[in-house]
Amino acid sequence: MSIEVKNITKLYKDQKALNDVSFKVNSAEIVGFLGPNGAGKSTMMKILTTFIEASDGDASVNGFDVNSEKKNVQSSVGYLPEHNPLYTELFVREYLSFNANVYGTPKSRIEEVIELTGLTPEAHKKIGQLSKGYRQRVGLANALLHNPDVLILDEPTTGLDPNQLVEIRNLIRTIGKEKTVFLSTHIMQEVEAMCDRVIIINKGEVVADKYLKDLREGQDQVVVVEFDYRVEDAFLLKLPQVASVKNPSGFVYEITFSTTTDMRSHVFDFAHDNDLKILQLNQKNTSLESLFRELTS
Repeated sequence: MSIEVKNITKLYKDQKALNDVSFKVNSAEIVGFLGPNGAGKSTMMKILTTFIEASDGDASVNGFDVNSEKKNVQSSVGYLPEHNPLYTELFVREYLSFNANVYGTPKSRIEEVIELTGLTPEAHKKIGQLSKGYRQRVGLANALLHNPDVLILDEPTTGLDPNQLVEIRNLIRTIGKEKTVFLSTHIMQEVEAMCDRVIIINKGEVVADKYLKDLREGQDQVVVVEFDYRVEDAFLLKLPQVASVKNPSGFVYEITFSTTTDMRSHVFDFAHDNDLKILQLNQKNTSLESLFRELTS
């Protein structure tokens, strides 16, 4: 068990940020910690990374208690906070070298994480010269520097443009093949794109803990696609097993298929055959959206 939380409560004076929260996260699992702003997501992550202590309850990461074995927890966790703290005047390698010294990590690891996170084209620059997407990559590289078993990511895609979103999502999915990833977000689309399981928290309490595959069973599939050009609904309706097509904005289309089989490859082929570029392509879990609204409204 990578993460285990038992009856965690956190008080800030008279305000209860977390109330008797319990859950477990298995090894090599990507779990989304979903909730509206102010639900207690960041507080939970700060407790798991030993930044703050809970008022009551117990928690462990990789079998290490977050209160009595803090250094062991810190050694086994890679943490990317919501506001990624970076020294913008340092060069990328200089910053990673500084943190490698802190961790006692071999310098050879620096080039490994630069390659893993796709930083190679920008690694010669100062961090202050990088785009938001590449700064997030630096944060992820730093979180991976000491090769932790668990990654804890707080709102890792906040403020990214659509292209950067896709890049960071793909990177997190790749990392999640070998490591446990626990990430917080209030955006359901991020959970759908990256996670195996979702834990929903509202007003400091866990209100749902579900595997996405269980939520999708028996549901129509909605594929959200954004092209670089307007497409008539009639053409999209010719795709196999299409139930309906909506155009909520611009060149974005929500295509509902009456099957649980992943139909994104058909949409991709449609774009290729019609000389269209795809700017985003995701599955939208309508049952997750309904569940979220029901539990957090």
